[in-house]
Amino acid sequence: MTARSAAELASALQPHGLVARGFFAFAAEADRPFGRSGKPAGSAALVGHAGAAYWPKFRDWLAAQPAYCENPLDTWSRKVISAVAERFSAHAVFPSDKPWLPFQQWAVRAEGLRPSPIGILIHPQYGLWHAYRGALLFEEEIELPEPPRPEHPCDTCVAKPCLNACPVGAFSIEDYDSKACIAHVTGADGAPCREAGCIARNACPIGGDYRYPEEVQAFHMSAFLANNPVN
Repeated sequence: MTARSAAELASALQPHGLVARGFFAFAAEADRPFGRSGKPAGSAALVGHAGAAYWPKFRDWLAAQPAYCENPLDTWSRKVISAVAERFSAHAVFPSDKPWLPFQQWAVRAEGLRPSPIGILIHPQYGLWHAYRGALLFEEEIELPEPPRPEHPCDTCVAKPCLNACPVGAFSIEDYDSKACIAHVTGADGAPCREAGCIARNACPIGGDYRYPEEVQAFHMSAFLANNPVN
């Protein structure tokens, strides 16, 4: 991936509110996914968003759909990113693909990020308000500079409000109590979480300029609950 092709990729993603989140090369001895022709991939570009720039594009697409669409954001992401992959002779893969691909590990390689105390990878600029929607796999084995190793914001955050904000204490350094979280969010007192997003996530002081609007947070919370029904 040359500087020119990286800029061209950025231009292709920008109209959809998406960005190239980082690049990395697979080690020759690694267990590599397959590229476009079926050969092992040599390198990858992660695709996602920082903040909610994608939201108006996705919302307009969703409003134009003639019928109910299951997992609409995944469907939209697959449609958009696959078209970009075709343009760049790459193979598009997605976090929802099975068997699961190690997107979290790829993100660590591409951007040098580390998890926050509540599990989400935290970015020094975007905070917790970012996501990876797919990746483009290239068969070329290219040399890339080492990814950035930014300072981990949580190392200097003494108060760690994300761990103390949850009404039912679902988060701790050691664990995430998903049952307590889901029971609260779906219960009588869970309206603030359902309508304005996870209180613990919103408590993080990093990346406030990229915070998702309440409409976006409510959409993601609804999707979370749909994929994690109450037992």
